[in-house]
Amino acid sequence: MDFSGGLYGFGIPFLAVLTALVFVHELGHYLVARWNGVRVEVFSIGFGPEIFGWNDKAGTRWKFSLIPLGGYVKMFGDANAASMPADGAETMSPEDRAVAFPHKRLGQRAAIVSAGPIANFIFAIVVLAGLFSIVGQRFTPAVVGEVMPDSAAAVAGFAPGDEILAVNGSSIERFEELQQFVALRPEEPLTFSVLRGGAEIDLAATPKRVEVTNGLGETQEIGQLGLRGSVPQYARHDPLTAVWQATRATVSIVDQTFTALGQIIAGSRGTDELGGPIRIAQMSGQAAELGIPAIVYFAAVLSINLGLINLFPVPMLDGGHLLFYAIEAVRGRPLGERAQEYGFRIGLALVLTLMVVVTWNDLLRLDGLMSFVKGLVT
Repeated sequence: MDFSGGLYGFGIPFLAVLTALVFVHELGHYLVARWNGVRVEVFSIGFGPEIFGWNDKAGTRWKFSLIPLGGYVKMFGDANAASMPADGAETMSPEDRAVAFPHKRLGQRAAIVSAGPIANFIFAIVVLAGLFSIVGQRFTPAVVGEVMPDSAAAVAGFAPGDEILAVNGSSIERFEELQQFVALRPEEPLTFSVLRGGAEIDLAATPKRVEVTNGLGETQEIGQLGLRGSVPQYARHDPLTAVWQATRATVSIVDQTFTALGQIIAGSRGTDELGGPIRIAQMSGQAAELGIPAIVYFAAVLSINLGLINLFPVPMLDGGHLLFYAIEAVRGRPLGERAQEYGFRIGLALVLTLMVVVTWNDLLRLDGLMSFVKGLVT
């Protein structure tokens, strides 16, 4: 990885995509909050000092801030953007309590918090559906065209003409879905439902672990069966089919993300594959070079991951708030202020640790960086 692309090569595409996704996420919070009668004080794209902004008739300050890596919605009754209750929330007047976030019913607060991630998922489905309707979706039939000699597929008994219906019980409609499923599962025994000669049979295969070079020039280990499909095809769908396929694609991306994270936790996949803002910026630039469809698809994938990450049960994230609300629902009353404060501190530490790890991974990928650092200290 290098910075030869400069600001225009990857900086502008990255900021454009990130700003759009942050706006969608925060707009989800904002709209559901307003729908539930909460006064929204600030809608910010970015953090830190304000660059410019304006006030609307409802009293909300809409602004762009200096650090463009995120955003927030601050609601009346919150002490900060992390939705910690403000001092004096318990002594508010009836009029203020009616529009304060902390005084809304548990279900209303949960709906407002979950609206951000849900907005990201909905945005991804809408974008993908539009892409599949206008440009088309890569839709190669899941039919075996060729079985490579001495491959895992050859050992398992696959034959040209086999139509793959499912893997480990997960339905397969496209050859591309098969490739994605297998790539994440090297050396993992898999069971395939195959249609051959009008009859359905079961085959078992264990993908081999192979090294490949991805689009960023990095070496990755993936699972490989040794099957080839037919000539890649593209299908333009009608609106309903496009929405269905977009939903399936979204679910598939979520499944792939959970699978990869599970492998990282189990130790079968290294944390060096995690990427941060620098890597996302470069991927944005590369997608932009491939054209509008590529950058649109990349934005949809990033939106799904943004929504998913925010649902993790970590204080400071939306999922952490939902975890607190679940505890409140069980206990019949909210957690104490001290417990919530400690929870947010732990959440902040976890988020900062993750940011350090992914940023370090990004820096290690920069061509010549480590040589430069070693040169300074040797």
